[in-house]
Amino acid sequence: GSYEYPPFTLVQTQTIMGGGNDSSKECGLTQFLIFSAAIASGTACSLCSKLMMDMHSTGITGETEKFTKPIFQTFGMFIGMTFGIIMHWVVLAFDIPFPGYVHAKKDRSSSSSDWPNVEMKNQEGDTERSWVPTESDSLLEKGQTKAVAAADDDEDSGEPLSADLPVWMYFFLGIPSVFDLGATALCMMGLQFLDVSIYQMLRGSGIIFVALMKQHVLGDHLYRFQWIGVMWNVVSVVLVGLTAMLASASSEKEVEASDAVWGVLLVLAGAFVQALQFVFEEKVMTMDIPAPPLLLIGMEGIWGTVLCLVVVYPLAYYMPGADHGSYEDPFNTYEMIMNSSTIQWAFVIYFFTIFAYNLFAVLVTFMLSSVWHAILDNFRPITVWATDMFIFYVITAGTFGEPWTHWSYIQLGGMFVLLYGTSIYNAPNAGSILLKGEWWACFMDFTPEYEEIKTEELDAQWQEMQKRFKKRTGSSFYGEASPHMSIHTQA
Repeated sequence: GSYEYPPFTLVQTQTIMGGGNDSSKECGLTQFLIFSAAIASGTACSLCSKLMMDMHSTGITGETEKFTKPIFQTFGMFIGMTFGIIMHWVVLAFDIPFPGYVHAKKDRSSSSSDWPNVEMKNQEGDTERSWVPTESDSLLEKGQTKAVAAADDDEDSGEPLSADLPVWMYFFLGIPSVFDLGATALCMMGLQFLDVSIYQMLRGSGIIFVALMKQHVLGDHLYRFQWIGVMWNVVSVVLVGLTAMLASASSEKEVEASDAVWGVLLVLAGAFVQALQFVFEEKVMTMDIPAPPLLLIGMEGIWGTVLCLVVVYPLAYYMPGADHGSYEDPFNTYEMIMNSSTIQWAFVIYFFTIFAYNLFAVLVTFMLSSVWHAILDNFRPITVWATDMFIFYVITAGTFGEPWTHWSYIQLGGMFVLLYGTSIYNAPNAGSILLKGEWWACFMDFTPEYEEIKTEELDAQWQEMQKRFKKRTGSSFYGEASPHMSIHTQA
């Protein structure tokens, strides 16, 4: 065996959550709480966004206008995400436990108290106590082995220990922000030719693109029952969109068939680009040099902010539109914000909720998978609808929110279908639904796949137990440092 020195530096290693089948990943209480927090913050963010869109303020002409500023909200989202960089530095500086980070002490000598204390005999034959290294498994994690080797080199050269990521990583993490902006732009252009209900249904199709790319790009095999779960998720999105469509007395937009086709293609393209973002985020957090979740969020926010300032806003300003001759006038936006304290406070709330949502959404991708991120996005329309009804009937007594209609039964059914599909996808973890040929399983039986997953989990547990057995902290084999060896017994 090799000596295990007390850890001394930050090590970022690929976790078991990073690759392989979703079913091989633990989906316990922590993951459930993270997913629930993402739903809660995402719902709050969506409601705040809708509220800001309905607010009014005085613009640059002195007239009261509606604060319909979708590009500003995208810009605000990226600004909120930059807070991840601050959290990243705080986590590193104070060794705060956080998913995706493995902290360790930088000074070996200061950690000698972690070594076993044994009795030894000195040259005079007197007994004394001494600290000795721990014998451990030689198969250290790749990232830790590299960190130890690098630290040894730094010690020999007298240079300080460093755990910095390569410079190219900070530029590489700008790619998700490009995907995010591209998806937003495509969907906004498509929305011009479609009803909101159709738009909502098409956006939900992103889970299909994510599942396909996860299997064929990341190489993570999805079981057949997981594809069934994905299918039911799509059905739930269709039901939600159908509710909005039936609730409309007539089409909100009268467009030609060719324009409608373009709208569908643009929104589908946006959903595809959004799927690229989810899959890329999962990949970049599981590479040989993985990006920590907080750094990923922060750099995506920084690059997105830069792109909004130098690309998106100039284009929006010079493109013709209804905002004082522009598609969206940033100067008018600034004037309206300055003239309304209500919008200012709403933006502050939006800032923190959008950051919280993006933080928990990335953690969902990190701890589960990109498919779960897509499932999370499909939950949001339903949770927003339920919260809207709660606000309407309980909090504001019919002033704000959304009332129950005779079409709401379809939307309620969509919610149960979504929960059903998610429970199928989550099998065979606790709280999931196993399809074993019953009528409510549509007489489909995937028992062999569940047994295969359990066998893989048992193998993984056995390998982990073997590693623990190899890590001995009171071994009698210490070489020259053995407590049972004195000067008289040495050869």
